[in-house]
Formats: sequence, C-alpha cells, structure tokens
Amino acid sequence: MNRRKYLLAGLAIAACLAATSFASQASDWPSRSITLVVPLAPGGSTDATARLLAEHLRKELGQQVVVENRAGAGGNIGAASVAKAVPDGYTLLMATNTLATNVTLYKDMGFNLAEDLVPISQVALIPNVLVVNNDVPARTLKEFINYAREQKDSVQYGSAGTGTSSHLTGALFGSMAQAEMLHIPYKGGAPANTDLIGGQIQAVFAPMVEVLPYIESGKLHALGVTTKNRSPRLPEVPAIGEALPGFEFVLWNGVFAPVDTPPDIVDELAKIVGKVMQEPAMRKQLSDLGSTPVGNTPAEFKKILQSEIEKSAELVKLSGARVD
Repeated sequence: MNRRKYLLAGLAIAACLAATSFASQASDWPSRSITLVVPLAPGGSTDATARLLAEHLRKELGQQVVVENRAGAGGNIGAASVAKAVPDGYTLLMATNTLATNVTLYKDMGFNLAEDLVPISQVALIPNVLVVNNDVPARTLKEFINYAREQKDSVQYGSAGTGTSSHLTGALFGSMAQAEMLHIPYKGGAPANTDLIGGQIQAVFAPMVEVLPYIESGKLHALGVTTKNRSPRLPEVPAIGEALPGFEFVLWNGVFAPVDTPPDIVDELAKIVGKVMQEPAMRKQLSDLGSTPVGNTPAEFKKILQSEIEKSAELVKLSGARVD
C-alpha cells in the first residue's frame, strides 16, 4: 500500500515539475529558432506562403523561423511529425485544406487532427484557377464546359494528388458542369503543370500562385477562378460561378501547433500572425500572388476547420476517392 502511495506521489511530483518546466519555457519563448513544417513539396502555394510568413515572423520574434518540407501521404507525414513533436512552441505546421480532407480520405492519418493539433491562425485564402494549354480549342469558360461535355472522359485534368484542392475542385466542376473528365493525380502541383504545358493533359485547377507566371507568359490560358467573385489579380478572368451558379472553392493555409502547447504561446503566435497579416508589405506580397490575408484567432480558425472537415467529406464522397 505504501509503495503505491509513494508511486502516486512521485507521479504527481513529476507532473508538477513538467508543468513548471513548460511554464518556464513559455515565459522566455522564443529563445531559439522555430521550425515551420510544410507537409508538401517545395514550390507549391503552401510552401510559398510559409516562406513569406517565416520571414515576417523572424522580424517580429527576433529568432530564425526555418521552413522544412516534409512531404508524403497527402501531407499526413509532415503533419504527424508536428503532432508528435514536443509542445513547446518551437515546431509548428503550415497546413492547407488537404488536412481537413484527409480526415475523410484516409482511414488512418497517423495522428488524430482533433486531438493532436491545435489551430493557431488561418493565414491566407488562395483561389484556384482553371488553366488549359494552348492546344485546347476552348478559350472561354463556356466553351470549355461544352468541350468537356463533348469529349467526355478523354479530357484529362491533373492535380497535386488525390484529395488535394486541385483534385476536389475538378470533381466539383465535373459534377456541376455534367462533364465527365478523367482525373490524373501527380506528386505535387509542379509536375502536373509541367505536363499540362507539354500537352500530356488538358487542364489543371491550380492554386493561382503556382500558375501566374505561365498565365502571364502565355504558356497557359486561364478560364475561370474558383472563388465566389473574380480575383483582383486576374480581373478579366471570370469566376466559374458565373457559368455554374453556386460553384465556389477556396484554398486556405493555416498554422497549427502540437496539442498541449502552452496557451500563452498559442495566443501570442495568433496575435503575431494577425499583426503580420495587416502589414502593408505582407498584404502586397500576398496580393501579388493572388492571395487574401486572414490572420484570425484560434477559436475562429477552429470553427472554420470543423466546417471545412464537413465540406470536404461531401466532396470526397462526390469524387469517389478513398485511401486506406
């Protein structure tokens, strides 16, 4: 009985020491560099946004913020590494819609999104844009809808992978346009765009930041944006909803931390991200990429995340995708 008593007392003391240690760490945070994990390959929209944010955070925090790409399993590998990291505010995650999609898409993500990660702040909203190569005869959104209907499943659209925004946007478009298109998944947006330019596929619903240079150089033709309204970055390109009423899909990026990260650190990070999103320089940098800054609170982001999980579940069902 005494041994059990001493054991319980020892566990209580250990818990107190751990709590004291984390409290001490929180009080002098940050005292060293921070790692911002991007669970996708370099060169995509999430990576580009993460690197912009990292530079601005470095100025605000007075510490290096190192972006580290850990791609694989639709973003689950990188996200799981953060979920299992020490919750001390020195390992963060820059994720995207795919994180919410994977809850339905994967039988086992390698972690539990609701229990293992805490939302800090949504960073930016990014429109996807339907782009086609110069061999596709359609030059307007309505012409492409008719073209896809006539060609049936011979029209191939590429994506950054199963369950990504470029995949689900295409599935939603095909359903609403009553056009049967064949989905071709790639290991990232860059190879999909390369094959699109080369003529191996006919279309991609790509994050705007990834294809702006190709649109501006004339290598790809933009037919429609996936946001409810037209993008100020490409004002001449219609919203897909103009031809397909009710169509809307918005890609987002957001910062997460391991669960049990001290609340003071979570709140401080959210405040700093919110501040950074209001800086004229950051707003211009994001605007130049076609993105819209957000910078909301943890509570607001958590509410949005839950809504996104529910919306994504419907789109995954629509697409027929599943990864066991």
